[in-house]
Amino acid sequence: METPLCPVTGQPAVRRVQWVTTRLLTDLWRIEFGVDARSSFAGLDRFGLWESPVGLYFFEPRVEGDQAFYQSYYRRLKTYRVSVLEAPRAEFETAARMVEPGARVLDVSCGAALFQKYVPYARYTGIDPHFTSDDANIDVRRETLSDHLATHSGAYDVVCAFQVIEHLASPRPFFERMVAAAKPGGLVVVGVPHVPSAATRIPNFLLNAPPHHLTWWTRAALAALARDAGLSIESIAPMPWTEFDSLIYWIERCSPVKCGDKHFLGDWSWHAASAVGLLLGRVVHAVRRPPKVMGEGAGLLLIARRKPPMIPRASENIAGAKAAVPTDEA
Repeated sequence: METPLCPVTGQPAVRRVQWVTTRLLTDLWRIEFGVDARSSFAGLDRFGLWESPVGLYFFEPRVEGDQAFYQSYYRRLKTYRVSVLEAPRAEFETAARMVEPGARVLDVSCGAALFQKYVPYARYTGIDPHFTSDDANIDVRRETLSDHLATHSGAYDVVCAFQVIEHLASPRPFFERMVAAAKPGGLVVVGVPHVPSAATRIPNFLLNAPPHHLTWWTRAALAALARDAGLSIESIAPMPWTEFDSLIYWIERCSPVKCGDKHFLGDWSWHAASAVGLLLGRVVHAVRRPPKVMGEGAGLLLIARRKPPMIPRASENIAGAKAAVPTDEA
């Protein structure tokens, strides 16, 4: 197999981390979530997990989950984690502090539009072609970002996407469309899972695998994404653990096996370690709740600003005006 190119920089990967068979992933999705991933994996025998020059980990080929996969996945997720999905999220709280009263906010692939609750003082619009609610109090359009841009290019003060781009086969074009939706001087906010992190040390941690997560991010990868899109970076910071995601922290702490350069193995010791980590992690999480540690945090949040158009300096305007005045010699 030829060395694949980084989906952010376009540079060749620096190394292959491991091979992961589709048979293993199919079995794990079926056993752990009751989800059939075979249609998403059709025609594939294995994935390569690669590391790029900016530290991004990405699967190749990058195959997004199809509609059948996600319908089944979210149906199961709602059964087990409704209360968790409603829990406070640090990335929402951090992003909300950047939103001024009356600002126009676009929440891309907004899911259940939970971010709206954090910015009641803003003019919120969500877009998600798979949105299912009929709540008339929420402005959510069932359309793609490309469709929305046709009539809303450069329209928003804040454009955000939380835990979205890691699901995409081509994150860079998607991010560039986000930038196009922002006003000059507007903010672009992106939350992602990262590496290294608790999630990348849990053996056979399925939520970080195809066809769900296709990329694991670093500060350098986010910085390259923003710079190449012409943005001015304001911050790239880890998010503190909250009720929403701290179970992952405790699963990693309680797992007797920690991943190094192998993340997915069909070994019984790994299956056992994954089960032990989950069972003990749930117990500790119920008692201790979100940890107070920061360190790597629960994820990374990029806050960047679309640069306003360059305004010529007064001296340049004067020079230009003088050059335009006809002379007697003309």
